[in-house]
Amino acid sequence: MSMKLLVIGSGGREHALAWKLSQSPRVRKVYVAPGNAGTALEPGLENIALTAIADLVAFAHEEDIALTIVGPESPLVEGIVDVFRTAGLKIFGPTRKAAQLEASKIFAKAFMQRHGIPTAAFASFDSPSEAHHYIEQKEAPIVIKANGLAAGKGVVVAMTLAEAHAAIDTMLIENKLGEAGSQILIEDYLEGEEASFIVISDGRNILPLATSQDHKRLLDNDQGPNTGGMGAYSPAQIISPTLHAKIMREIITPTIQGMARDGEPYIGFLYAGLMITPQGEVKVLEFNCRMGDPETQPIMLRLKTDLSILLEHAVNETLDKAEIEWDRRTALGVVMAAEGYPGVPRKNDVISGLTEIMSNQASTDDFHIFHAGTAFGDPNKNEILTMGGRVLCITALGENIKLAHHRAYDIVNKIHFEGCQIRHDIGYKGIENPNR
Repeated sequence: MSMKLLVIGSGGREHALAWKLSQSPRVRKVYVAPGNAGTALEPGLENIALTAIADLVAFAHEEDIALTIVGPESPLVEGIVDVFRTAGLKIFGPTRKAAQLEASKIFAKAFMQRHGIPTAAFASFDSPSEAHHYIEQKEAPIVIKANGLAAGKGVVVAMTLAEAHAAIDTMLIENKLGEAGSQILIEDYLEGEEASFIVISDGRNILPLATSQDHKRLLDNDQGPNTGGMGAYSPAQIISPTLHAKIMREIITPTIQGMARDGEPYIGFLYAGLMITPQGEVKVLEFNCRMGDPETQPIMLRLKTDLSILLEHAVNETLDKAEIEWDRRTALGVVMAAEGYPGVPRKNDVISGLTEIMSNQASTDDFHIFHAGTAFGDPNKNEILTMGGRVLCITALGENIKLAHHRAYDIVNKIHFEGCQIRHDIGYKGIENPNR
């Protein structure tokens, strides 16, 4: 059996998924649409310059693609899964209606209320005056969220009421987030530690992936603005076997069963962003209808099972027959971001030191460089340029979190571009509490 697969997207998550899929002896080639410089250079992968759903459907038919895997949320929310299925093509991901779990925070909150899934208390608004009045009755810190997709920029954790008022104005009056911010959610602030819990679902059966912990703030010690994620590591020590069982019992299983009961079975990756309180309670901060980024990179580095088999089981609704095996080592990924991120990032800076290190990664299994915002520059100079916010995710394995941290940063320090932003403390919670 020699399949051709298609991965849709251009970020670090898609590079990691395509890289892992290409390792399968069952897979002849993985196309990435549109991909980045890293996927272009990766053995077994080929970029195709297509983004329109109709063009992707035509390509999948022409090339006899056995399975399409959707990386980012936007095509899912646009209904790419529905279109592919109608065209008789196999695709892994939730339908447009099921993807509302991420596309609309108000939908997700109402769903959680209906099915008894623990989450923070909230209220929704489209009127600025009503929203301002509401927070005057509350205390800071408080959380203001845009209802729709806002590329990681739709959440403000306001530490003062002044910040909360400003966030309301930004979204509802100044319309800075467009349609995504035309309705907002105001949530009670939850104290505790965040963790990412990602599963594969076939609509009925659930296969949990390795646990991970993301680092959302731009700066060390969780300071600075929220980002899409500045690094992650796996496994997350905070999730003990007991807590793992509790998350499956109280959150994941009721979510998958609830979607099926609501007539919209959930097939795809489901990401639950969780807050674990000091009392050991678990509450849902958000649902994503795809893998997390940068959590995917360390999770894929640890995955020993053939990913193509797992995803095939999922689309065939036979996930109960799947088994999954993990590298026992810790994986840790450090994001190298462009100057200006998470606001308006610089582009077109030359990345030095990268091609030399990438030429060595095939000879070792303890690290991999996953590209996100990269593109080719001058071909005569063998240049790779920055092209967006998060540029690279340097991901390494180690016998423990401290060694994985050391290995990843050793590589980070050999790569340079103008204005590069990194956090120096990825994994610090696990390093501080190694036996937790």
